[in-house]
Amino acid sequence: MNPTILQLAADLAAGRTTSRKLTEEALARIDDATGEGKRAFIKVWHKQALAAADASDLQRQAGLVASPLAGLPVSIKNLCDVAGETTLAGSKALDDAPPAKADAPVVARLRAAGAAIVGSTNMSEFAFSGVGFNPHYGTPGNPADRKRVPGGSSAGAAVSVADRMAVVALGTDTGGSVRIPAAVCGIVGFKPTARRVPIDGVVPLSTSLDSIGPLANSVEDCAIVDAIFAAEPISVPEAAPLAGLRFAVPKHFVMEDLDPTVAKAFERALKALAAKGVKIEHIDLPQLNELPTINAKGGFAASEAYAWHRELIARRHNDYDQFVAPRILRGKEMSAADYVDLLGKRTDLCRRVSAVTSNYDAVAMPTCAIVAPTLDEVSTADGFTKKNMLLLRNTTVGNFLDRCGISLPCHAAGELPVGFMLMGEAMADKRVLAMARSVAPVLRSH
Repeated sequence: MNPTILQLAADLAAGRTTSRKLTEEALARIDDATGEGKRAFIKVWHKQALAAADASDLQRQAGLVASPLAGLPVSIKNLCDVAGETTLAGSKALDDAPPAKADAPVVARLRAAGAAIVGSTNMSEFAFSGVGFNPHYGTPGNPADRKRVPGGSSAGAAVSVADRMAVVALGTDTGGSVRIPAAVCGIVGFKPTARRVPIDGVVPLSTSLDSIGPLANSVEDCAIVDAIFAAEPISVPEAAPLAGLRFAVPKHFVMEDLDPTVAKAFERALKALAAKGVKIEHIDLPQLNELPTINAKGGFAASEAYAWHRELIARRHNDYDQFVAPRILRGKEMSAADYVDLLGKRTDLCRRVSAVTSNYDAVAMPTCAIVAPTLDEVSTADGFTKKNMLLLRNTTVGNFLDRCGISLPCHAAGELPVGFMLMGEAMADKRVLAMARSVAPVLRSH
């Protein structure tokens, strides 16, 4: 198990280590030629990270500790503005953009919490895929099997945490981009209710769906970093008692075409939770079957991405990832009326699904229908599209319905990583984190 924020904060407080030492170790892992650092990171800030670490050590000696994250190495996704840096969003098409004038609010909040930001992580270009493949900067290998993809779009974010190049990572989640890489890399990923965390200064994919969340080694770490992102008082919610909790498992849509490894791990997880007194109810939720039809023309991601990209893609089309450009260009075919229809259908579906799910403590499902595909499996356009759809399918439900959700590892030793997802109602973030604190150890022990 990788050390958590709370363990490292205790080590720093007791003088067993220093921020300088932890940050040097993280940077050494990034620089290791035999590791994934050169593919997991697009930019590495050695000097700035060590300066932040030294400042944190000095402040600690004076009794000043900004947060539990103070002095710990953190990575941020390559679509966040950092003052003085060109924001690339995992692409080559933005290489002539002017440097950012200021840090994005989420980056400024990490700095104010005392984080030592070690670098900017690789990602699916413009965050537009769940695979984590990147033709420009390389694709970081999955920690469980380097011949497999890390999931996306927060690909380097997940690898940076799993490979101990950062204690925690900032990721974004528009259709599952925090939860997917967390699931297939075997760590924890939390997607907040979108409106809680500002997305200013972050290259958008879909302003209706984009949210910013942490990838970390524990639920508690996610709770701490989520509070920092949301500028809320830092607190880890009390673990919710398991006995009597009611989890709804939809029978359709999210349970179709499951890979055998995923199906086995998920069933085992449900049994383990039931043995602790959780009531598992398999429910009909046919409303979810409407999602493919509602989004048939490309949904919010295509329309809103095209609005942002239309001038850039006209000018730099040849520099775009060949798997990403066609997905953005689908938005060109959507009319204003299509978009207005989509807004209405989203509101309507949120209301109808909530009427059912609000009677339960959470909705449970596998985070992804499949384990991480191999690089070979996503090397063709057909293979890429098929695997991308299966990786994204379950997580997109939460984004479209404006929910919060968390992915917890539920695989056994020796199995490829599988994620167990708890989805809460909109703004039930603290409740989901409280339940996840109790659920995570049960999943780990099985």
